[in-house]
Amino acid sequence: MKIVTQVGIIFSICWISQIIEKLLPFSFPASVIGMILLFILLCVHILKVDHIREKSDFLLENMAFFFIPAGVSIINYFDVLKNWVVQLIVICVVSTVVTFAVTAYSMKLALYLMQKKKSGRAKE
Repeated sequence: MKIVTQVGIIFSICWISQIIEKLLPFSFPASVIGMILLFILLCVHILKVDHIREKSDFLLENMAFFFIPAGVSIINYFDVLKNWVVQLIVICVVSTVVTFAVTAYSMKLALYLMQKKKSGRAKE
């Protein structure tokens, strides 16, 4: 029953994000709205990590499976994309490097802030 509840929570957030997407006067992806909504719910402690832990772990462990349709689509449109191979490779390499750099500096900042918070508590 716990898994069913967790799936229900995740799908409810997805459904609400799709409703919000339809109500917005501008185009914004429902998946991003859902992530923001989930983040807010976790930050204000309306939702606890334990409420969705098992199902989210399952989804993260099987994430590669969800990219199969996108990979197949790329193969289906290879004749269209073959004229842009060099540009696509450059975009992939640059975006990967930027993503790694932003992630590394974000982690450095998070660790710095956590250390600062920990040392501030130790002084009290």
